[in-house]
Amino acid sequence: MSFAPSLVLFAWVCAASPARDVDGEAQLAAPGPRPVGDGLFSADEFKRDLQTLSSDEFEGRGIGSAGEEKAVAYLSAQLAAAGWKPGVASSFEQKVELLQFDPARAPELSVGGKTLAPLTECVVFSRRQEPSVAVADAPLLFVGYGCAAPEYRWDDYKGVDCKGKVLLMLVNDPPLADERFGGPAMTYYGRWTYKFEEAARRGAAGAILVHETEAAAYPWEVVRNSWGGTSFDLVREDRGASRCAFEAWIGRDAALALLQRAGKDFGTLKAAAATDAFRPVELGVTVACALERKIQPLRSRNVVGVLPGGDPARAAGGAPGGDEWLVLCAHWDHLGKDDTLDGDRIYNGAIDNASGCAGILALARALARAPEKPKRSTLALFVTGEERGLLGSQWYCDHPVVPLEKTAAMINLDGMNVLGRTRDLAVIGMGQTTLEDLLGDALRAQQRRLVPDPMPEQGRFFRSDQLSFARKGVPGLYISGGLDFPDRPEGWGIAQRKRYTADHYHKVKDEFDPAWSYDGTLEDLGALYAVARHVLDDAAPPEWRAGSEFRALRLAPAAPAAPGAR
Repeated sequence: MSFAPSLVLFAWVCAASPARDVDGEAQLAAPGPRPVGDGLFSADEFKRDLQTLSSDEFEGRGIGSAGEEKAVAYLSAQLAAAGWKPGVASSFEQKVELLQFDPARAPELSVGGKTLAPLTECVVFSRRQEPSVAVADAPLLFVGYGCAAPEYRWDDYKGVDCKGKVLLMLVNDPPLADERFGGPAMTYYGRWTYKFEEAARRGAAGAILVHETEAAAYPWEVVRNSWGGTSFDLVREDRGASRCAFEAWIGRDAALALLQRAGKDFGTLKAAAATDAFRPVELGVTVACALERKIQPLRSRNVVGVLPGGDPARAAGGAPGGDEWLVLCAHWDHLGKDDTLDGDRIYNGAIDNASGCAGILALARALARAPEKPKRSTLALFVTGEERGLLGSQWYCDHPVVPLEKTAAMINLDGMNVLGRTRDLAVIGMGQTTLEDLLGDALRAQQRRLVPDPMPEQGRFFRSDQLSFARKGVPGLYISGGLDFPDRPEGWGIAQRKRYTADHYHKVKDEFDPAWSYDGTLEDLGALYAVARHVLDDAAPPEWRAGSEFRALRLAPAAPAAPGAR
């Protein structure tokens, strides 16, 4: 397969203008190719979009808030100014029907007669779309990692009846000595979404995950801040009846204490759960849970714009493989604000994900400015509710503006590098699609290299909006900024990544920093632009690789949506 047309144009863009600093002034370039500059991308525009969307004025871009109004209006205006057309009739807004759940009182969760402290020891919510949810005297059953994965010859349940019970389970995949679950890389079976779904399929009354920071790849504060207060869900036909009555996380210390009261040792159970011989363990204690919520309908918005292709055959279905689209996606939402906090109360979400929105706007402007118009059409999609369970992208994939079978691929941005130029660029979920080949060629043109996710145990491919598309069979590309900074000591990049996760991710400290540098940002965007142009201009659309769990969906839409979704 030839990638030449995209890369020739990409090389022309790289040579079009000198490197710029964050104020747009020319500066000496570092050794190697220059980052993409004023020809199609602008550091000033990226910085403006990032700083605006993460400003206090946008109040953390919470769903249903004044911040949503501002974010939707800003993104729509920027697309219009760039020459994009409204994606939904005459509007840039796609309505997303949600329900908002506000606790009427603190949820109560007791295990073995001991009530756990809300927020500090447990976080509890329910996807049942009812104001009151209660479970009483339900037996507690430890089910190890809660995985039933026949393709990996693994079954934590061993045929044990789970109906009416509360399942206690561990996060992530079973840590096996062999490679059945992909070695250190988390599979979909390791995600909390799968575990709660599987518990519901088995008729459990409730499901409790034991949170451990290293295994989950984020601290307890992320769980508390994301799910400990107001929550949201899509309006569902069955009103959530197919889900467990409640879903919960408990901290590791709380788990140790409750197991000790049950006469069990956490370490012993955890070690047993990592063996093929594991069978569910009745813990001899019961669980009670009660939630009371105020439920109100809420209409949120996705922002959708279209850039029609320049080739009638490929933009309008006149040739085999024609009428196919590329989707550029980022989520605009963050956690809003919390008036109960002392001091700073706004979760500005600068990296997560004002930076991704700024990146999609930059790509949208570049495609509109290109001297040669893309042949296929492009759809820019800014989705709501990613932080609440990928809600906006799920809604879009259930109500697509462009038929998903005509969606050739999607590129998702959820956090961008703003720390400077790197010699590398990482793909999250490497090994899934041929989009990685296109990105690898683009990076070689920049004298850079493509690398796998440096922290595959975090399972980030299953934590952002490309998953909603993958579960419908659409190939997606999700990058993570590089970690090899030429002007920094070895290990600096990974140290910064870990510091962000520990100190800033889903916290009020995720704020705009005037010291950020955009040379590396523009270089990453240049590589993504080359990928986008190949998808838009080449006859053959990208494909899932043979080993991907999502490939069957593209080949046969009736196949299962994802592992465990049987």
